[in-house]
Amino acid sequence: MTMKAGSETSIDLTGRAPSHASRLMERCTRSGAGIGVLGLLLFLLALPVTTTAQTPQSARANGQGVVAGSPGQEAPSESVILTMRGAVQTALRQSLDIQDAYLALEEANERVAEAWSGVMPTVDFTGSYTRNIAPAVSFLPAEFFGGEEGEYRKVQFGLDNAWASSFVLDQPLFEARAFIGVGAASRYKGLQEEMLRGRAQNLVTRVRLAYYALLLAQEESRLITESVDRVRGSLEETEAMNRAGIAADYDVLRRQVELANLVPNLRRAENAVRQSRRQLAIELNLEDMEELQVTGSLAAMNLESLEGNNEANREILSLGRLDLALTSGMDEVLSVAMEGRSDLKQLELTEKLRTAELKAEQAEYFPKISLFANYSINAQQNGSPIFFGHGNSRATSKWVGVSITLPLFTGLRRDAKIDQKRALLNQARNQSLLARIQAEGQVKSTREQAEEALDRARGQQLAVTQARRGFEIASAQYREGLSSELEQRDAEVALRQSEFNYAQAVYDFLVFQAQLDEAVGAVPMVDDLLNGQLAGR
Repeated sequence: MTMKAGSETSIDLTGRAPSHASRLMERCTRSGAGIGVLGLLLFLLALPVTTTAQTPQSARANGQGVVAGSPGQEAPSESVILTMRGAVQTALRQSLDIQDAYLALEEANERVAEAWSGVMPTVDFTGSYTRNIAPAVSFLPAEFFGGEEGEYRKVQFGLDNAWASSFVLDQPLFEARAFIGVGAASRYKGLQEEMLRGRAQNLVTRVRLAYYALLLAQEESRLITESVDRVRGSLEETEAMNRAGIAADYDVLRRQVELANLVPNLRRAENAVRQSRRQLAIELNLEDMEELQVTGSLAAMNLESLEGNNEANREILSLGRLDLALTSGMDEVLSVAMEGRSDLKQLELTEKLRTAELKAEQAEYFPKISLFANYSINAQQNGSPIFFGHGNSRATSKWVGVSITLPLFTGLRRDAKIDQKRALLNQARNQSLLARIQAEGQVKSTREQAEEALDRARGQQLAVTQARRGFEIASAQYREGLSSELEQRDAEVALRQSEFNYAQAVYDFLVFQAQLDEAVGAVPMVDDLLNGQLAGR
């Protein structure tokens, strides 16, 4: 069966569409209407010349992916043509959302480095130079210098130039909070790594949904375009028949109204395609939103047999975990979810982080022991400054020691902070328990929706087969004069509606499958691509 845009969709059993003129003459002959030679010639001259061509959009709808550079096809050089796997890889490589997650992970790595600094020695150097414009003086009893009692003499302390420098070393020997802080920072890093995985899974799921939405919008646009082309061709034929005196003005008016009703729907469908294309381009962080093209066809997709699909559709179906939606038992699906869901792992890591923070606050009760050392150089001289003076005007000092700090009373501040951390720990435990209950309900609901969509797709597939057969019968009867054009048109509308309903059912199944993959933490390609990218950083 073939359908051609721009002509009345009428198909014989051999697959050849008869011309408008031959079909019209057959109708006139069967009805007994006589047409004069002059009227027949005028009618034939009034018939429009129509040509048919398969657009890239209809080619994609038939499962033929448009690939740049392929033989026999001229794709615009600026077009971006993506498969499903290519879209996922592009998203994980350059999405702004995933880049933000990597920056958060980088910040966590630096927190670990910062925590390690708490157990490492600190070495400080201080140095200063002072030029005494008017050195400080003090008054001492003159008798110290052989003078008379009761008199005082001015004594200058300090010379014109003074240098001072020191090296200070401090090494913690025992500080419980610092050691626990290293473990807490490592747990925070693990939490950020899992958050990166969760955001990547959510991103891939959004990309899949946007990809499916674009396929559905293209399918709707294709079907409406074919209907518009059919009605427009029928209108041209009816106008020609009206000019020849065969068709009534009412027939022309009815087709004009039908076309006027379809054109806004076509505009809406084209806008939906552009909107879906932009949404996918945003998820992929692509600048050229209008030239994005995708491969695959919902109408040509066979959910029952993977081998019964073309390459593009096989790639779409094989990307997800079909076994979770089709064959696996509910207990097995729930087991996979409890082990693989990113949000549950994040809550588990958050609970461990809160435990480490509580221990860190409790460690404030322990004493702090540290080793310190100091080495100083001081020098003074008069006259023009000479760096650190001469040997006889320079002095050094050295000392080492151990310090112990034991907190005795801090105004109940430590007890309050410990109670705060304990409350946060209990909150994390409650959130983890609630998340598990909600996850179980989400997995069950999504699995049931996927099963319902699959059953609906099976029913719609049968409806498409029956509608196609009904259209073939109606077309054959119309050619033989056994039925009216209205009956043929109704059969075609039923076929178009059945095709879209099947595409909608396939879309719903793919959407629920993608959501089920995310619900159980088994989003495809995420772990492999993230491991490779993390290894390269």
